[in-house]
Amino acid sequence: MRGQDVGTRLGAAEVGAGLGERATLVQFSSAFCQPCRATRRTLAEVAAMVDGVAHVEIDAEAHLDLVRTLRIERTPTVLVLDGDGAVVCRAAGQPRKADVIAALGAAVRD
Repeated sequence: MRGQDVGTRLGAAEVGAGLGERATLVQFSSAFCQPCRATRRTLAEVAAMVDGVAHVEIDAEAHLDLVRTLRIERTPTVLVLDGDGAVVCRAAGQPRKADVIAALGAAVRD
């Protein structure tokens, strides 16, 4: 996971759901994307493991303005937001569970 978009902030209005108290895993997906399904499971598992972390999935095709603004080029793309909605990490493709957990370490404040 890399740090592109660091400093960009997203709120509940942009992602279409409430943000997690400590962090939010934002997943951009498309309808027929097989890796998106596996990513959904991975992110849901990680969000369930860490208190205050939410997982929000966004249909890229239905939110083209946001996709363009954030320069989302493929699905799945995952953004890790801290508790204030700031992007701290970004990854394209299916992430490994260990990488998601490590990225959360940069986002979650005690």
